[in-house]
Amino acid sequence: MPTMTAAQRRSQAKLDYDAYLAVCPSRQVLERISDKWVALVLCALADGEQRYSELARRIAGVSPKMLTQTLRNLERDGLVVRSVTPTVPVTVAYALTPLGSSLQQQIRLLKGWAEQHITEIAEARAAYDAGADA
Repeated sequence: MPTMTAAQRRSQAKLDYDAYLAVCPSRQVLERISDKWVALVLCALADGEQRYSELARRIAGVSPKMLTQTLRNLERDGLVVRSVTPTVPVTVAYALTPLGSSLQQQIRLLKGWAEQHITEIAEARAAYDAGADA
């Protein structure tokens, strides 16, 4: 077997990623982006940089703890950048990175699909539940 450079090994590893395998690191990414708060934060940030309080108001139902945790995770994953302005009080704002923007475009499509088809899904649920009760 010929020796590969580090770049060749990374390239081959990308080809070898398979989320169906339990040990594949892409599963961590899928776990992260399948979270409802992640999807909503990414979509909210599509409009540009926003302060924490703006995000908290825009995303109904998210607790301060979950919003903070979600933003930290997105920052750690390189999807969001946090900027601090030394004002009184300190102003903290969040924006999408280029990587986050590329993911946001995909999430926005999924969000749109959910909004477009919720009536059909609600009807299917009601029909299923009615059949389960019979």
